[in-house]
Amino acid sequence: MRNFLRILVCLLFPVLNPFVAAQTNYTVSQSLDFWISNTEKEVVSAADAMPEEKYSFAPTAGEFKGVRTFAQQVKHLAANNYRMAANMNGQTPTPEQESETGPESVISKAQIMDYLEGSFAALHHAVSMVTKENMLDALGSRRPPRQNNRLQFAIDAVAHSYDHYGQMVEYLRMNGIVPPASRK
Repeated sequence: MRNFLRILVCLLFPVLNPFVAAQTNYTVSQSLDFWISNTEKEVVSAADAMPEEKYSFAPTAGEFKGVRTFAQQVKHLAANNYRMAANMNGQTPTPEQESETGPESVISKAQIMDYLEGSFAALHHAVSMVTKENMLDALGSRRPPRQNNRLQFAIDAVAHSYDHYGQMVEYLRMNGIVPPASRK
């Protein structure tokens, strides 16, 4: 919850604080895109760091029964990104986006990486259309009252991606791989 609030404050501060907005000239779209870009950098580099032969890895020691494999984590994250982008655009997500599993045909590391990168491209496009005037417009989501506007969907995409990024980092470390963000 603390990370979610931190993300929310970081997303909204430049938008809703006229003093900061005037000094930086950030639009709502640019503010959201900043966080989509940060998330994309961390998630894509972590997904790329895992060797293809380890994409089927899932922890087994301890209380890990039934958890997703690394590949499933990445596809789940990407499917949610596509779902949030579709919702922001007023479109109906596909069944594999709605179930957050991604297409069954996406199997290899290269395919999963393409799917992941495409999901961030979809988010960049979706947030490029968000303005101060339309960010809180009700979109008729099938999920009210929890989420129903562009700003909520954009925040969900960032928060959800960072949740799964944390899991990806753990999977990398369990395989003796230092995550790219920790190599600096």
